[in-house]
Amino acid sequence: MTTKSYTIKIRRPDDWHIHFRDDEMLKTVVPYTSHYFGRAIIMPNLLPPITEVAGAKAYRDRILAAIPEGDNFQPLMTCYLTDSTDSSQIEIGYKEGIFTACKLYPANATTNSSHGVSDIKNIYPLLGMMEKLGMPLLVHGEVTASHIDIFDREARFIEQVMEPLRNQFPALKVVFEHITTKEAAQYVLEGGNNLGATLTPQHLMFNRNHMLVGGIRPHLYCLPILKRNIHQEALQAAVASGCDRFFLGTDSAPHALHKKESPCGCAGVFNAPSALPAYATVFEEMNALQHFEAFCSLNGPKFYGLPVNEGFVELTRKSSTVIEHIDCNNEKLIPFLAGEDARWEVKVAD
Repeated sequence: MTTKSYTIKIRRPDDWHIHFRDDEMLKTVVPYTSHYFGRAIIMPNLLPPITEVAGAKAYRDRILAAIPEGDNFQPLMTCYLTDSTDSSQIEIGYKEGIFTACKLYPANATTNSSHGVSDIKNIYPLLGMMEKLGMPLLVHGEVTASHIDIFDREARFIEQVMEPLRNQFPALKVVFEHITTKEAAQYVLEGGNNLGATLTPQHLMFNRNHMLVGGIRPHLYCLPILKRNIHQEALQAAVASGCDRFFLGTDSAPHALHKKESPCGCAGVFNAPSALPAYATVFEEMNALQHFEAFCSLNGPKFYGLPVNEGFVELTRKSSTVIEHIDCNNEKLIPFLAGEDARWEVKVAD
């Protein structure tokens, strides 16, 4: 049966979690975000990571230089927390408008996170300062102990790290990034006004069976890893609930083809080219399109205390094939849903 075409118009959205990488890859991927999104929270896990104001300014300048003429886009920079982060850099960076937030990576939790925090208590003084400043903490919520199963690491993080942290700093604004479990969804729903969460299109659209059954699909492999269908359903119910503390964060994370299709492939889904259609598909299937604009464009600014964007984008329900690959410096990047029907066509509204 053919679906009737119709158009929805939403305020220009923001992406509250994205990886732009650097150098030629940065120049390649930035336009896929800057054309449709007003702002994005830029992850700091470069090599070396962004831990100081000067590094953040330089990285921001490289991003700004990669934005095509006519795109109205603002990168929001973050500071990578380590066991030895200089608190003065955080305070200066936040007060000068260079840093929007700080990012907590447990050591070795994901790509380029070896410099991350080995014990959360090591940075309690920093977190106390951030609480006083009103500066948000962004959290990759997984424990990394080798004896804990990869599918259990997010749920364990809540009890071992997140709950003690939030009890210690109740006024600290915390974003539980890219949540993947029913435990995390419920925790955020019950968490109060200082706790928000981002959700990716892949965790809303798919579960681990899609990645593993009938052959391994490396372009669905990311961290946190896709979970069972009961967790996928809990995430879908969370965004369909209309709770204003869930918001869009793609965690778009490009890797060259040979690093994904490898005996030891990298974690990360490059979803920027197809994210908005993917999210719209989920909301449509959940009969929750009435909450779509808030998820994409309103909830994030409200949580961060920022104004909503000027301008709008339109999504039209029609067949639209996702590009098979994107060339980058003699390599190929494979986007999320490559070659598939995205079911929506997106354009900047007049």
